[in-house]
Parts: sequence; C-alpha cells; structure tokens
Amino acid sequence: MDEEMVRERDARAYEAVHEAADFTKLKTRYKNFVVPWTIAFMAWYLAYVACCNWARGFMDHQVVGHINVALIFGLLQFVSTFVIAAVYGRFANRKLDPLASGLNAKYKRERRR
Repeated sequence: MDEEMVRERDARAYEAVHEAADFTKLKTRYKNFVVPWTIAFMAWYLAYVACCNWARGFMDHQVVGHINVALIFGLLQFVSTFVIAAVYGRFANRKLDPLASGLNAKYKRERRR
C-alpha cells in the first residue's frame, strides 16, 4: 500500500472511533473525574500556600516537638497526590479502560478494512 492510502485508511478508522457513542462516554467520564479532582487539589494547594503566606502564626503552631502545622500540611500535599493517583488508577481500571479497550479494538477492525 502506498502512504496516501494508509493515511486515508487510518483517518477513516479514527473517524469511526471518534463518532462512536463509547468515545463520547469515555471523554465525559474522564472529564467528570479529572476536573473536580483538579479543582480540589488546586484549592488544597492554594490554601497551603495562602496559609504559609498570611497565617504564619497558625502554620508555626507546634503540634508535637519540632513538628508544626506547616510541616504536616506539606507532607499532606504529598499524601494527597498519591491518594488522588490511586483513586484515579482504580477509577480508570473500572470505568475508562473497558471503554478504551473496546474503542481500540474498533480502531484495529476499522484499519483492517
């Protein structure tokens, strides 16, 4: 096959997948997960930064020994990142991957035509 025919075949296969109801469902599910979690994480991060800048007395408060609120908030930033990643991984395995696998199979079938 010449290169132009391969490109046309691939474009038709992509169009077929793009027009599938499962593709729209996949995009919607992804967006409905990512947008709220991104907003939540950014709010949490900005709250941490704001407290470090404007609530120094609160952030300097000693909790145990030399461990203060700022250190705990900083460590919780890492924890929240890993928690969100784990929640996303579980969500993707249950809700996104089955749709994506089906769409991948559809793409491969369409390319063989």
